[in-house]
Amino acid sequence: MKRFSHLFSPISLGNLTIRNRIVMPPMHTGFAGTDGSVTERISDYYEARARGGAGLIIVEAATPNGKRKYVPRALGLFDDSLIPGWRTLAGKIHAQGAKLATQLFDPGPAAPSFLSGLQPVGPSPVADRSLRELPRELGIDEIEDVVADFISAARRAREAGLDAIEIHAAHNYALVGSFLSSYYNKRTDAYGGSLESRAKLLLDIVRGIRSEFGDDFPIIVRISGDDRSPGGRSLGETQILAPLIAEAGAQALEISGGIVPELFWAVVPPAGTPLAFNADFAEAIRKVAGIPVICVGRINTPGIAEFVLQSGKADMVSMGRALMADPEMPLKAQAGNMEDIAPCIACNQGCLVNPFGEKASSCCMNPSMGREKDAELLPAEKPRRILVVGGGPAGLEAARTAASRGHRVVLFEKDRKLGGQIGLAGVPPFKQEIVQSIKYLSRQAEKAGVEVRLGEKAGTETAEALQADVVIVAAGAVPKVAADIPGITNERVVTAWDVLAGKGALNAREVVIIGGGDIGCEVADFLAEPGDNLTVPRISVTILEMMRRVAREMPLQSRHLLMERLRRKGVRIITSAKVREIGDEGVIFVRNGIEETTGKADCIVLAMGSESVDGLSQAFRDAGKEVHVIGDALKPRSLLEAIAEGREIGCKL
Repeated sequence: MKRFSHLFSPISLGNLTIRNRIVMPPMHTGFAGTDGSVTERISDYYEARARGGAGLIIVEAATPNGKRKYVPRALGLFDDSLIPGWRTLAGKIHAQGAKLATQLFDPGPAAPSFLSGLQPVGPSPVADRSLRELPRELGIDEIEDVVADFISAARRAREAGLDAIEIHAAHNYALVGSFLSSYYNKRTDAYGGSLESRAKLLLDIVRGIRSEFGDDFPIIVRISGDDRSPGGRSLGETQILAPLIAEAGAQALEISGGIVPELFWAVVPPAGTPLAFNADFAEAIRKVAGIPVICVGRINTPGIAEFVLQSGKADMVSMGRALMADPEMPLKAQAGNMEDIAPCIACNQGCLVNPFGEKASSCCMNPSMGREKDAELLPAEKPRRILVVGGGPAGLEAARTAASRGHRVVLFEKDRKLGGQIGLAGVPPFKQEIVQSIKYLSRQAEKAGVEVRLGEKAGTETAEALQADVVIVAAGAVPKVAADIPGITNERVVTAWDVLAGKGALNAREVVIIGGGDIGCEVADFLAEPGDNLTVPRISVTILEMMRRVAREMPLQSRHLLMERLRRKGVRIITSAKVREIGDEGVIFVRNGIEETTGKADCIVLAMGSESVDGLSQAFRDAGKEVHVIGDALKPRSLLEAIAEGREIGCKL
């Protein structure tokens, strides 16, 4: 039987036939214009996913009302002047053989007043739990205007050449979702009270669009299968609701789960959460809906997608972050080139940046995301000999990129394996997926023709022997040690890297971790695993952090789950604490001007960050070489930044 036979079979939504079962679901990018327009950048981004083989592209949320924006760069379908941009996008998508939809999303109570100057609106005067601004309750005539806004937006989408529309009604969020929510909706009129009444706004929107356009313009509704929250809507209630949505005229349901903001981790589940996260919900709803069901959430490989379809859990699969990581994933899977698919490692580092910030979305494994016109690696004008020192992610990506462009590249790594710090980063609980990055980069470097020498150090004599024209120093970093802290040289003191490498603290019973950044908290999670009461005593862990908050740089979804685990394991977290001394009876620190001690500790773990390793670049320069320092060797940084920097230098040379 043909591999992925279900995934690459066509499917029909009403009269719309889609070439395969792969959906690019809506995910905010920050590539839109501030006026709600489709920009060339966002058009190129979605065109690349269509060219890569996705069947249905559902463009990120577009607001049907220009007075209510949820982020500064939100797409819009609230005015006819926006139609030409959408028409251009539709032409690009259709030229690649894919179908195009967009998600209509009125933020309602989640529309911050600082963007519009207006008070948010909602079903009742109950503040959105992420925005925390009290909304104004909509009157009946205003609710009817909302329905009209959605119908008008759908008309513009159809005039622009889009093939379908999706209504956002999930996560107790935004206007339609908040009407469905018993938490936000306290109305006693036709739009509140029972499940059916709370669903009236959604059903009126679906009926209105269906009445306007008939069966030729499919409507998809995105809805939570289960809110996963006490007091929220249960799976059983969604099973009651699904046939009502279908009867109103929807032709597909996209099943998600969780609520915003409390369970945002369940909306965009990070690494370590179950794969095909919402598949069981999708399956239960598919049994009663009578229309195709799309499953979203942690379906990040073609194999998982095929399983979801083959086992009857869904009719289509949404693969958002997987298509961010590799827009050509569908074509590569069809061709059987599985090892060439850049993996989504569910790190959420780049794809879920602050939508109110300056940075647009990006991807660890795909530095070209949002810069698709620069994605093609053009042959170098003049091939050169390049020496790369360091086989971590930055060095590997630089080597792979340069070799792909025709340069002769030799990479030296002093350890016996590639990966640098990534091998340690994959040790804490729920972090194992990150090591896929090195497996992929290593294989791609090999296929590009990079010569890799493991267990060898490189110096100026190496560069001379290779006749290297260019040296890229990507030697990484080492743990930072605050030498001015009395007692820091005590034999009980180890680094976080030592612990993750299995060289310390595992036999300790009372551990103090100095530093509550991401690594310090992950080491605490690793050490505080509950032991067997009879043979393996539990390790008691205390974290000391000088700032007011721990794990400050960790993506929100991962941090939420990590903090829950640390609380469950009894890890003591002391913030605003400045370490004064490591003594015989524990670590002495000052908090609020008062000196305190942690109590006895038989192991102290330093998790105070890292510092660059670069003892080579000047020597290479003195030898007359062109030198570039990248990654942690230049400045300690994230995996996202390291790989992006490797790609950038590989493209410049």
